[in-house]
Amino acid sequence: MNYSRQREVILQTLKSNVVHPTAEYLYAILKEKEPNISLATLYRNLNQLAENDIIKKIDGLESSSHYDHNTHEHYHFICERCKKVYDISADIAPDIIRKTEQQTGFLIKKHDIVFNGLCKECLENIKESN
Repeated sequence: MNYSRQREVILQTLKSNVVHPTAEYLYAILKEKEPNISLATLYRNLNQLAENDIIKKIDGLESSSHYDHNTHEHYHFICERCKKVYDISADIAPDIIRKTEQQTGFLIKKHDIVFNGLCKECLENIKESN
């Protein structure tokens, strides 16, 4: 993948917003720095970065994908109430890939594990309102 100044600005903006932002969220921030950037350019660059394993694209939360600059092995937890995306250390299930390959005979090249439920903050808010 060739160097692109816009792609570099997009990547740096993603790295400074560790909330697993959507393209729309990033676009609002980028418009201040790069007024000439289009949403189509942003999507194209995010997709190229994800295809080259420089960032992760997280699908399944809502209609918009979320993006993560952390490409180290980890999982995600998505809160069904507040829609925040949290990182979960892969250490929680360190042998999941090896065990899955042993039990199925598959060769796993990539994986994306997403947990869904209620985050600690939303659970506390629910308890307080009852």
